[in-house]
Amino acid sequence: MPIGIIESLDHEARGITRLEGKTVFVDSALPGETVEYASFRRKPSYELAHLVAVLKPSTARVIPRCVHYGVCGGCAMQHMEPSAQVAAKQRVLEDSLWHIGRVRPETILPPIHGAPWGYRHRARLAVRKVAKKGGVLVGFHERRSSYITDMRGCDVLPPHVSALLVPLRELFAVLSVAERLPQVEIAVGEKCTALLLRILEPLNARDEQLLRDFADRHDIVFYLQPKGPDTAYRFYPVPGPRLSYTLPEFDLELDFRPTDFTQVNHAVNRLLVRRALRLLDPQAGERIADMFCGLGNFTLPIARSGATVVGIEGSEALVRRGRESATENGLDGNVAFGVANLFECTEASLVALGRFDKMLIDPPREGALELVKALGEDAPRRIVYVSCNPATLARDAAVLVSDKGYRFVAAGAVNMFPHTAHVESIAVFERP
Repeated sequence: MPIGIIESLDHEARGITRLEGKTVFVDSALPGETVEYASFRRKPSYELAHLVAVLKPSTARVIPRCVHYGVCGGCAMQHMEPSAQVAAKQRVLEDSLWHIGRVRPETILPPIHGAPWGYRHRARLAVRKVAKKGGVLVGFHERRSSYITDMRGCDVLPPHVSALLVPLRELFAVLSVAERLPQVEIAVGEKCTALLLRILEPLNARDEQLLRDFADRHDIVFYLQPKGPDTAYRFYPVPGPRLSYTLPEFDLELDFRPTDFTQVNHAVNRLLVRRALRLLDPQAGERIADMFCGLGNFTLPIARSGATVVGIEGSEALVRRGRESATENGLDGNVAFGVANLFECTEASLVALGRFDKMLIDPPREGALELVKALGEDAPRRIVYVSCNPATLARDAAVLVSDKGYRFVAAGAVNMFPHTAHVESIAVFERP
């Protein structure tokens, strides 16, 4: 079998080595290591390979904590010491900015990170009845597979949620819809933990009583979703604690539904909001745009500063939630929300929103290309861009710098998902 020296990590946390001019991506290998590997896919310009043996280990290599690691597809970096993971993600960000966008920030911001375990407050777990495994499996998919990991615990989930995995397997196995329940979504709030069951057939009376008994025993809330996300409803207990998260620094509580997009890592999200607000520096009297605002994660903290803020989002449901939270938090007076498809943004549609002093952009993985291309002569003097994809951030940064005349002031990584290859980041652009 071939032996290689690992040069770096790619955006999927695979080690990179070379063989006769061809790039080889090796699962679970770390920079600086000498490894033996076996290729499982060969292409003209690259190969994908499994790690066979570590002949010279990196000082950053650790024993993975989870017994399912290597099989489960939920994590990709548990073999790497957590602080080294953060540094690796910072390098992925910087490499993407230069190699894709040909841009470099004037300043590299310190990375944002938090506790590496028990952080995942949102998760979608697959459910499947597998007779060969003795019943129902509940877990993440196996790596590069449609099979479900035979999980009995998960260290990235909060401990009380991890402890539910085996009881949930036992519960689902005795439901009449055991073979028509494809997934469960977990949403941990400040005051309650919600489990949303996607059901393809109605529950019978016995099923419903089993869910009520389980909810009472484990102090959780069940939601049911018979069809699309809009059909999700709170099943039991109906009255009870709100599903919400808080931003204590800004004296805010935001309600959400299990189907709504919210950040999975509450602690890191608080640090991210703090960093974004410090970089944006909203002032009373300023008019600020929050693009791809969701349910107001950044909108309401900006409003708390005294600035006037306009939140724009494509989802009517999220905008409705944002408006409700603005009212509940006493911020109606300086917050306005609107629904618009920002992927189809034009200079005319942007001008119609009025002039903004500053702008925050927090797009999905696709980035904000049409939005940044639509910025005209009267564009905001400062833009804070929160990204969940270094490649699209690099592409959009190139437009802002080369075409729109912005300085690329600063950028830094955000480790929202420890032990995964996922890289979030925050960047700042200013007009001279």
